[in-house]
Amino acid sequence: MLKEFLFPLTRVFTPFNVFQYITFRGAYAAVTSLLITFTFGPWTIRMLHKLRFGEEIRVDGPETHHAKSGTPTMGGVLMIVSILVSGILWMDVGFVYTWIGLLAVLGFGAIGMLDDLRKIRQKNKDGLRGWYKIAGQVSVALAIALLLYFYGSENATKLYLPFVKNAVVDLGFWYIPFAVLLLVGTSNAVNLTDGLDGLATGLVLMVGLTFAVLSYVTGRVDYAAYLQIPYLAGGGELTILSLAVVGACVGFLWFNGHPAEIMMGDTGSLSLGGVVGALALMTKKEILLVIIAGVFVLEAFSVIIQVASFKLTGKRVFRMAPIHHHFELLGWPESKVVLRLWILGGLFAILSLSTLKIR
Repeated sequence: MLKEFLFPLTRVFTPFNVFQYITFRGAYAAVTSLLITFTFGPWTIRMLHKLRFGEEIRVDGPETHHAKSGTPTMGGVLMIVSILVSGILWMDVGFVYTWIGLLAVLGFGAIGMLDDLRKIRQKNKDGLRGWYKIAGQVSVALAIALLLYFYGSENATKLYLPFVKNAVVDLGFWYIPFAVLLLVGTSNAVNLTDGLDGLATGLVLMVGLTFAVLSYVTGRVDYAAYLQIPYLAGGGELTILSLAVVGACVGFLWFNGHPAEIMMGDTGSLSLGGVVGALALMTKKEILLVIIAGVFVLEAFSVIIQVASFKLTGKRVFRMAPIHHHFELLGWPESKVVLRLWILGGLFAILSLSTLKIR
């Protein structure tokens, strides 16, 4: 929005010329969301305490987690507000992908908020009924998929593989159910990972930085041609969204690091997962997302494997799923589990960026 208002005034005040640069607006988007989260974090914690919006801990979870009962939750609201404000201020509001990205943040966040409120009201971890929650996620994902199908780029329905310079398949209409599945899967994967102090926040931070780089080169004709990746006109705006997410995560991590003063709840985890999925779809990195969000994929598959094994054989593969709890029950301190999974997340980020030059 600032670009639309201030850049035309360049002829009057030359320094306003900086608003045309993605790097400038991206940097300040990160700073804006960080400052909002950091500044209003203490006030949010006090308000959640006052409202008695405390976290309910799984009774079958690790014993070390029982002390976290009552920690303020729904902190994801703060992240959503900071991303939305930063995005609207610094992104090009005339670019359709700006609104698709912000819709992902707000839509999935609203579902998470309803889930958190139900948990708080009922004083348990059940929240919304499973099918209601999935129906809500599918509805938001379908809206995003339809917007991408009808208003996206000419490459919107095409799939690209890492290490391959040309599209491997054009899904056509079938891109819509594919996109819905990816969005719902990604939002739930981040939600499953949000079980330790700072874990999901730090991992999304790394994923956001990765998408900042990927969207920047995707939005540059020269870089896209050199790297032989699909070009997206205006794609650089997604760099700004990615950095707004990064800033929100950095600010929130100040309060969410072990021992956490506040938890994001489903409000934050579903919202962050939704925007990660949307970024993958908009930058045409749907398949590469398996590597970019590698830790989230491992966490989700650990749950699938655990459930399938128990139903088929009556035996569990892990001591507890998601897999971060398995490591805890092996005797690893929570901070060590988080740190090691962050390291793994960083390695996945580096690996995904390295694919740009291997074609």
